[in-house]
Amino acid sequence: MKKEAVYHNGTEEFVYPISRNQLIFRIRTARKEIAKCQIIYWNRDDNKIKKQDMECFARDELFDHFQCRIDFTRVARYQRYYFILEETNGEEWYFSAYGVSQTPPDSGFFEYLYANGNDVVTAPDWAKGVVYYQIFPERFCDGGRKEKTVDFESWGSRPTRENYMGGNLEGIRTKIPYLKELGVECLYLNPVFAGDFNHKYATTDYFRIDPLFGTNEEFREFVRQCHEQNIRVVLDGVFNHTGVHFPYFQDILEKQEESAYKNWFLIEKYPAAVTDADAAYECVGAYPYMPKLNTADVEVREYIIKIMDHWLGEYQIDGWRLDVADEVDSTVWEMARLVLKEKYPACILIGETWGYGGRMLRGDQLDSVMNYLFRDAVWDYFGKKSISAETFDSRINKIVAGYKSETCHLLYNLIDSHDTERFLYICGGSLEILKLAAAFQMFFIGSPAVYYGDEVGITGRNDPDCRKCMIWDEQADQKLLQWYKKLIFLRKTHVCIRKGRYRTILADDQNDTFAFCRIYEEKGSAKVIYMIFNNNSEHNKVLCPVLDQGEYIDLLSDTGAVYTAGSLEGRFYNQDITAYQAAVTVEMQPYAVKAIMKKEET
Repeated sequence: MKKEAVYHNGTEEFVYPISRNQLIFRIRTARKEIAKCQIIYWNRDDNKIKKQDMECFARDELFDHFQCRIDFTRVARYQRYYFILEETNGEEWYFSAYGVSQTPPDSGFFEYLYANGNDVVTAPDWAKGVVYYQIFPERFCDGGRKEKTVDFESWGSRPTRENYMGGNLEGIRTKIPYLKELGVECLYLNPVFAGDFNHKYATTDYFRIDPLFGTNEEFREFVRQCHEQNIRVVLDGVFNHTGVHFPYFQDILEKQEESAYKNWFLIEKYPAAVTDADAAYECVGAYPYMPKLNTADVEVREYIIKIMDHWLGEYQIDGWRLDVADEVDSTVWEMARLVLKEKYPACILIGETWGYGGRMLRGDQLDSVMNYLFRDAVWDYFGKKSISAETFDSRINKIVAGYKSETCHLLYNLIDSHDTERFLYICGGSLEILKLAAAFQMFFIGSPAVYYGDEVGITGRNDPDCRKCMIWDEQADQKLLQWYKKLIFLRKTHVCIRKGRYRTILADDQNDTFAFCRIYEEKGSAKVIYMIFNNNSEHNKVLCPVLDQGEYIDLLSDTGAVYTAGSLEGRFYNQDITAYQAAVTVEMQPYAVKAIMKKEET
């Protein structure tokens, strides 16, 4: 046994409460080495030994990841435990805080001490598997009213980082019926507060809607109408930095070291001035027009919470997407969770990060992050075809294993955004490949996020080209739009897609085919959907393993194609950790996807 691969350290990544009397335990082992994993546990006060099997819930290139849930009759506390690992050859090993041994340990046990209320992993129910839709307000829809403070170019002009097209809140409001028909459940709006530039990431007033977009009262009515249609609203909170015209930064430029706000920013030298190079203060990235706030400062932290509270309470928004959240002092998000979750338990807090976001998702800060790791994997497998099916599987399972299972359902799964190339550009303009990627996104575990216009065929390079004006009516690709509507409808119809656990069941490098299932178990029965992808320009015959005998119907087929599960012959992907009972043979067109379920479960 590869002893160095076995890992569990008793921290919240490996043992955590989902209620005060329910604990999740996890342990990592070498890939395909352990046939059976069990946890031995007892309360240190009574020493009544108990045993529970653990399931391999994720498998990546190097490791298998096991977990189980243990229910207690009282508050979980003083639970000592160790693990039994049985190799595929039948040899048993024991793992405790002292390491691996061939005999049961008599000391060095792991111990979970106490499940405090705030330790419990909680999140709003509505956000689990919700369908997001991201809107860049200046480019979505021209609502007709114009402030004359800037010059507007005609709708659909070539976007630049400086020009304005006239999109506003009134325009978005008029398109609520469109969003409802598409199936959107939550809007994420890029910044709408008063600020410099068309993107508004250089905030000048956090308590006022930018006049180019509308008024505070128009925003209030917009939120009300969204809620009336069961569409929630999440705003972009840009609290890492401001614009140079933010009043408190202007106070520093005017009074220098004498400013009462000098500690609000990270001034490196005086006199402080705004220059295009060699700024006298820290900025976000290399943008001197967006000075970085000193978020470790108590006054700044309290100011940020005040802003967040204001829009949640006064305007009834449903949460925040937090810009460059991983660059903000963690105490801000810790306070935000303590203060805001007590007042608004149903609000969602989503952090922007382009890497692994586990540091912010320990239960004491945010609920979710923008899952750019998901985007990267989808780009590389479907869009660029730069990785194999098995490598794709490994990267996807690293995501599943890297976050708490409860958190996985909340992850903001995007394939592009206002900060990246459009997926359609990445895949060379192939609508068939975009449809594949969208299907994977919509049926994968988590919360799929559509960037405005993807559903009608907008393409574009990185910023500013990815921020083109939305196309409407006859210009929109209606077939692609119907595809997105169908995917979202199925997601909202079948509980296994929204809430089920994930398992890869096929990753064929030779034929470039891939399949997974989503399994939702309740009251002794299970609902399962199987997603089969042919990421290939050739026809393929795919033999897909399934968990039950019977007839299966393709939910994406216009004709309702039916497949009969045959006998299980040969070896199948992940067969050692998945209880396959039969297999379905499916003829796949180039770049095609099937979504099959047992007839009686549809």
